[in-house]
Amino acid sequence: MGDEPHVLVIPYPAQGHVMPLMRLSSCLVERGIRITVVITESIHARLIDALPEKRQELAHLHLATISDGLTPEERKDPIKLDNAVYSTLPAELEKLIKTNDSSKKGKIACVLADDTLGWALDLARRMGIRQAAFFPASAGAKALLHHIPKLIEMGIIDENGTPKKDEMVVWSPTMPTMKASHFTWNCMGDFISPEIIFQTILRNNQHSKSADWVFCNTFDELEHAAIALVPKLLPIGPLPANNQLGNLWPEDTTCLSWLDQQAARSVVYVAFGSIAIFSQRQFVELAIGLELLGRPFLWVFRSQSDLYGRPATTYPDGFLERVSHLGKIVSWAPQHKVLAHPSIACFVSHCGWNSTIEGVSNGVPFISWPYFADQFFDGTCITDTWRVGLGLIPDEDGIISRNEIRKQLDQLLGDTEIRENALKLKEMAMKSVGKGGSSSKNLDQFSEELKR
Repeated sequence: MGDEPHVLVIPYPAQGHVMPLMRLSSCLVERGIRITVVITESIHARLIDALPEKRQELAHLHLATISDGLTPEERKDPIKLDNAVYSTLPAELEKLIKTNDSSKKGKIACVLADDTLGWALDLARRMGIRQAAFFPASAGAKALLHHIPKLIEMGIIDENGTPKKDEMVVWSPTMPTMKASHFTWNCMGDFISPEIIFQTILRNNQHSKSADWVFCNTFDELEHAAIALVPKLLPIGPLPANNQLGNLWPEDTTCLSWLDQQAARSVVYVAFGSIAIFSQRQFVELAIGLELLGRPFLWVFRSQSDLYGRPATTYPDGFLERVSHLGKIVSWAPQHKVLAHPSIACFVSHCGWNSTIEGVSNGVPFISWPYFADQFFDGTCITDTWRVGLGLIPDEDGIISRNEIRKQLDQLLGDTEIRENALKLKEMAMKSVGKGGSSSKNLDQFSEELKR
């Protein structure tokens, strides 16, 4: 083990949070940092099950587990899971740190925690350990949360985060306009109340502001204005997506050989992340929209009964038979390999930040279809700020119709300006993580500071 600084990495126990911190951990190991990733026992089991070559992928990382105290059934309830994160895990983590310090493993030099786990940063501070916060969304989303006091002062929201006006608002001259109803805490669906998440954000903000470092999986050329709005925020992305670490579901790699058989820039890739949920009506409209388009498509769709026990959706009668020559449907895909494949023409996405930064890094145009939390902000950036995609307009019932899907996809696939914009961002992304790039320099500097 030598004199390598020992960093404890603590992700929030969910797919979109575990993956980027696992990737960041790999980057730090390459820079001579010893990493222990602390995950719940249930996440550990899923992570291992999803890896086809476990030893090779995990050889450079140490995993430590703590208990969330929940049964498998209870974990399907997002409120119970979230409560456990804040009520059970803190004591478990403190016990783990004390056990480590009393062993011969070497003192922990830094706790690198998901920004949503402000309590972990606070625990590290109270134990005299340096703290680094990792924000799992965009710099723009972080800037919005950072400026909540200003939003209240401007009369855009009240002290509970409730919008005072439902109109397009300008909260910063350098940021996109957006509706207050689309602020992160107001877009959590029925998972958790806006007031509860808003108060949690306020607490996390205080701990994040006190941290020694604050990281974000973005790059300066992409979000320069937003980064400038958050003191100490260091862009370190796009984080490399060249391994399977952090996946919580086994990947169906048969889609890669299917992509090999398709023409260049011909395939519509459709994926909505790990938690998006569709009504039966919306599911049918999407399916028929892809059929009407008449182009090859790769659709990633997991049964919604796996997602917090929601009712399963069913394909339209005869749909699978009619599109068997056109489409490939899988339950989970190696997205980083899919987006890098030359046959991919565009990405129909929920605009979760991991998917957004991966699409940007590969120069892929988007159809923006946000569903949850910060995804609405990301979608605005995709369509209005970076101009690398098109949005969708719902009907009076809030449904994206089959004809809207077909029409916008047709328009996107013929838009050379959007494709050129996407390729320019890809080039910028590659430079930022190359030798001497802005993101690489930030990671190098962090590593060197830990070694002093």
